Amino acid sequence: MSTIVKHSTYLTGRSVRMLRREPIYAAFTLASPLVWLLLFTQLFQRVVDVPGFGDIAYIDYITPGIVIMTAMMNAGWAGTSFIDDMSRGVMDRNLTSPLSRTALIVGNLGYNVLITIVQSAVILGVAFLMGARPENAPGLLVLLVSAILVCLIFAAFSCTMALLLGTQESLIGIFQFVAMPLLFLSTVLISRDLMPGWLANVALFNPVDWGVVAGREALATDPDWSVVLGRGALLIGLTVILSWLATRAFRAYQRRA
Repeated sequence: MSTIVKHSTYLTGRSVRMLRREPIYAAFTLASPLVWLLLFTQLFQRVVDVPGFGDIAYIDYITPGIVIMTAMMNAGWAGTSFIDDMSRGVMDRNLTSPLSRTALIVGNLGYNVLITIVQSAVILGVAFLMGARPENAPGLLVLLVSAILVCLIFAAFSCTMALLLGTQESLIGIFQFVAMPLLFLSTVLISRDLMPGWLANVALFNPVDWGVVAGREALATDPDWSVVLGRGALLIGLTVILSWLATRAFRAYQRRA
C-alpha cells in the first residue's frame, strides 16, 4: 500500500509540475469557472422572481451548481493525459518500469481532485465577494466532498474511455455528448419545481444533480440530512463502480500493448 501511495504521489506531482510549465493553461483553468459564475448570475438573476423558485438569492443558489459543474467539466478531460502518454510512448515505458499499475490510475485521479479543490476554493471565494452567504457554513465541507466525488466519477469515466478508444477525437466527442445533457438535466441552473415533470424525473438519476442537491441541501438553514446522505451514498457507489471499470480498462490496455 505504501508503494501505491508513494508512486501515486509522484505521478500527481509530475502532473502538477507539467501544469506549472503551462501558465496560460493554468490561468484559464482557474478563470473559466469564474466566467461561468459571472455569466450565469447575470443571465438568470431574474429567475428568482418566478413563482415557485423559492426564497433564495440566485448567487446562493447557483454557487453550488457552478462548483459541481466545474468539477465535472475539469474531470472529463482526465483521459487525455493517458492518450498523450500512449501516443508518445510514455505509457509503454511506465509499463516496463517498477511503477505500480494502480498508481497510474490513482495518480491521474489525484491530480484532478487537487485541481477540483483549488477551483472550488476560488469559486467560493469569488462568490463570497459577490454576496453569497451560506446559511450553514459547515455545509461547505459537504459541498467540497460532493465536488470531489463528482470529479472522481467523471475522471474515472474519462480514463476508461481513453484506455478503450485511444484517440483524442473519440474521447472529446463522447464527453461533449454526455456533459451538456447532464448539465441541463439537473438543478444546476434552475429549481426542480420549475422543471418539466419528465426532466425532473430524469434528474433523479443524474450524478451531477446528486452532487448539486447534496451540496445545496447541506448549505441550507435547516438541512435535510437524509437527502444529503442519500445523494452522497449514490455518489460513493458510482465512484466505486467507475473506478473499478477504469482499472479493468487499464488491464485490457495492458493485454493489447
